[in-house]
Amino acid sequence: MTYAKTAAFTEEQQQLARVAKALAHPARIAIIQLLASKQTCISGDIAAELPLSRTTVSQHLQELKALDLIRGEIDGLTVCYCLNTELLQQVQAQFAAFFAFAAAGAVCGPADACAC
Repeated sequence: MTYAKTAAFTEEQQQLARVAKALAHPARIAIIQLLASKQTCISGDIAAELPLSRTTVSQHLQELKALDLIRGEIDGLTVCYCLNTELLQQVQAQFAAFFAFAAAGAVCGPADACAC
């Protein structure tokens, strides 16, 4: 039986991978963009704004909420969703550092004499 050897990776690497996986679906990107554009907590409006069923939107919201990228507060019979901007800023800094480090590495391209 195979299993993920996550213990061999840093917590930051694991977090970036979890966030990247959550953001790998365009519906989740759209949900985050919608919440960012509204700049307020919204509830039932999310499904009305996307070309998806309420059930599908709910599943995507649960994925984002499980990682704490969004937060949901119960307001009567509805749940009011908003972005966790602190975590999003932290993830943004982690991804920026990751890409800066990766881009600073050896360059391999058509103009370079690369042995790979």
